[in-house]
Amino acid sequence: MSDKTERLRALHKTPPILVLPNAWDAVSARLFEAEGFPAIATTSAGVAATLGYPDGGAVPAHEMIDAVARIARAVRVPVTADIEHAYATTPDAVADVVLRVAAAGAVGINLEDLLPGSAQLEPLGTQTSKITAVAKATRTAGVPVVINARTDVFLHEIGAPDTRLTVAVERGRAYLAAGADCVFVPGVRDRGTIAALVDGIGGPINILATAGAPPIAELESLGVARVSVGSGPHRATMALVRDIAKELKTRGTYETFTRHAIPYAEVNELMK
Repeated sequence: MSDKTERLRALHKTPPILVLPNAWDAVSARLFEAEGFPAIATTSAGVAATLGYPDGGAVPAHEMIDAVARIARAVRVPVTADIEHAYATTPDAVADVVLRVAAAGAVGINLEDLLPGSAQLEPLGTQTSKITAVAKATRTAGVPVVINARTDVFLHEIGAPDTRLTVAVERGRAYLAAGADCVFVPGVRDRGTIAALVDGIGGPINILATAGAPPIAELESLGVARVSVGSGPHRATMALVRDIAKELKTRGTYETFTRHAIPYAEVNELMK
């Protein structure tokens, strides 16, 4: 497990930029691995929907961890798990959840600072204590994980627009000092802001790929260490399933799913 941890950690040292696809089940993870990605992330939103829950901390921790375990078993590359707010409130409880995630086979985690069900960030001192507790507990247990500390100040538009960069930089620097390996700032697309985050945080940062975000090559030139796609591929897959359903219900034809379907034998071979 430590070998995979170090492989994942080393991938954050740019260049090249670490491009992380986000899987929601075993087959999506296997498909991403087959296309040559050196590591796989999970998407909490995609996993939650697959399990029958909305995103935002509604999934029982044991169900999310079971899903992570199935994904980790399906691939040989390192897996980093999106565990939202870690389904816990105190630093020790968060660390216990992360130890369970590591036991399930993940060698990295996303830990976000948005309080579930609210538009407020966790107090900075509390969040840094959680990161420190995770780093200490996993190191003591001999299962170190790569900590991707997420701040949602931009994604959820918290505070006045002209304060968000300052808050993100302050939090990012504090998270790195507390033991995080990378700082995730989703919701940022502006090149100038991205460059300022790279310069201000002074460590590896993760950007979420969304419509309007710079392409991967440009993110790399700006100094970004990691780019992930979040729930985008899962939602695109849902859109395809919806189109299939509409075609079946309205026209009674099959083109939407027969035109680009992976052959049955290829799927079976992929999952061996």
